[in-house]
Amino acid sequence: MNHIPPFKRAIVFLPLLVLMIFWGCQKELSSTSNISIVDTPADLTSKATVSMVSGFVTDENNAVVKNADVKMGNVVTTTDRFGYFEIRNVEVIKNAAFVSVTYPGYFKGFKTFIANDNEGAFFRIKLVTKPNSGSINATAGGNVVLSNGLAVALPANGIVTASTGAAYTGIVKVAASWLNPDATDINDIMPGDLRGINSNGAIKMLQTYGMADVELTGASGELLQVASGKKATLTFPLPASLTASAPISIPLWYFDETNGLWKQDGAAVKTGNAYVGDVSHFSCWNCDLPLSNAVRFDLTVVDSLGNPLQNADVAFIRSNGDYTGCHGYTDSAGHVSGSIPANSSLVFNIVFAYSSNSAAVYSKAVNTNSTDISLGTVKASNTATYTADVSGIALDCGGQPVSNGYAVLQFGSHAVSVSINSSGIFHLSTTIPCGNNIAKLSVVDFANKKKSITYAINLNKGLNDVGSMNTCSSPLESFMVYTVNGTLTALAFPAQFPVNGFPANSMDVAGIQTASNNLETGLTLQIDSTNIRAGSVQDLIYLESTQTSGVMIPTYQHVNITEYGNVGQYISGNFTGTVVGFAAPHTSFTMTCSFRVKRQY
Repeated sequence: MNHIPPFKRAIVFLPLLVLMIFWGCQKELSSTSNISIVDTPADLTSKATVSMVSGFVTDENNAVVKNADVKMGNVVTTTDRFGYFEIRNVEVIKNAAFVSVTYPGYFKGFKTFIANDNEGAFFRIKLVTKPNSGSINATAGGNVVLSNGLAVALPANGIVTASTGAAYTGIVKVAASWLNPDATDINDIMPGDLRGINSNGAIKMLQTYGMADVELTGASGELLQVASGKKATLTFPLPASLTASAPISIPLWYFDETNGLWKQDGAAVKTGNAYVGDVSHFSCWNCDLPLSNAVRFDLTVVDSLGNPLQNADVAFIRSNGDYTGCHGYTDSAGHVSGSIPANSSLVFNIVFAYSSNSAAVYSKAVNTNSTDISLGTVKASNTATYTADVSGIALDCGGQPVSNGYAVLQFGSHAVSVSINSSGIFHLSTTIPCGNNIAKLSVVDFANKKKSITYAINLNKGLNDVGSMNTCSSPLESFMVYTVNGTLTALAFPAQFPVNGFPANSMDVAGIQTASNNLETGLTLQIDSTNIRAGSVQDLIYLESTQTSGVMIPTYQHVNITEYGNVGQYISGNFTGTVVGFAAPHTSFTMTCSFRVKRQY
């Protein structure tokens, strides 16, 4: 996707809050009212139920990251082969709803937004590689300095094991990454949405001068931290474009993974072309100036033929060239709304994602005051597009309509998805640039753990009826599908599925757990692993599920093991029976379950 070139001046990040738009930066999706940023206590108790949050996860080179764990509220899911995830109907904190993404070898990814009831959000998230940056002797202390100027200094005898607080005296492995505020994709990479809680407990919007992700591990891979009462030192390099405008002293903020917001803690001092500051622990740290307030805007973009322009990149800069970071994507109606700086002289630029270069197809000067502003309908030049609708029906291996699944349409670097309804019907709508109409389409059947082949189709203007699509091409790689008193739950590609399989323990018990070992959604089983093999029948000795109100004691249930590969391969099985609640009133539930997960141990 083309981007507006970075404007080499101070970068101010204010989240665009939009209704179901593709969010290209730290922008949050929701259509929200005017946000006045004043020193009033942050409301982090009011809740909202989000209809759907979805997005795509890639690495720093834009390669798809599949099977990444994604969590929001009490729901855990994973990315599919397109790097796509989808979470529906989850209750979150209204002013600080956030999505977290975890994948081995990468720092955690986070996107934070302001949520409204029955509205949704879309994100594009880039994960940052967790590199081996260097080692330090914990007893002696020392420095690790990266080629870009980021430096981590640890105090002597100042490191502990994070899980226990016990003193650590071995070699400390340092993983560190500098997040360049001048990068064109900084908003896809950085955690949260650059809103933070200041020392007065108020939420402020922030202007960043650079960030650093740091993680310490021991010789055995255990997480380490700075000891209580000790300080480590971080040196943040300053891009040349920001050095002149950078203040002598700047507040430091760390990303609080419990609420999805930055939190003010200490300060850094400008030393040459860098900021240097002491920190009491390691996570992601940020050099930021807090801002005053913002107003809401709304805008509708159409192409040269009057069609709504979807996925147009809308970015606001100040009239002096400073990039504000206010940047989002138009929705299916060409609409975008959100927050921009109040009392400012701005210019907004529109870049169509499929234009031949990164030049803006529309620019206009805008002056804001302290009230919301509507920018009406804008016709972008040189953006001839057409709307393509794709409809079809997904059929299972028996030729019956799929009632639990969804379809994915992909063209270029862009993809959209939609759930299949109870009659097997799916319908997608998207904007296509003239002369670029080749797309790929696939459908998935959760209930039967099957997926279709990927079809290449020509997208024509108007309706594209692809007819019936058979989902019987190949099995889902991993899944857990179960019923509780007849209600179906599918944890499977490309939505939720287990990723941990059968660790051994002293009781010869094996367990299946949902992604990230999280029990807030899904199912956990423990199975007697004595002589387990393909074709064996094992005792089911423990079960836990939110759908069955917690811990259950199976009543003489057995699990049929149909596949048992080596570590890194798959184990499959199934059972049918009754489980009884451990706690009074010992409610009984009738269950069926089938699973296929990759062995990790």
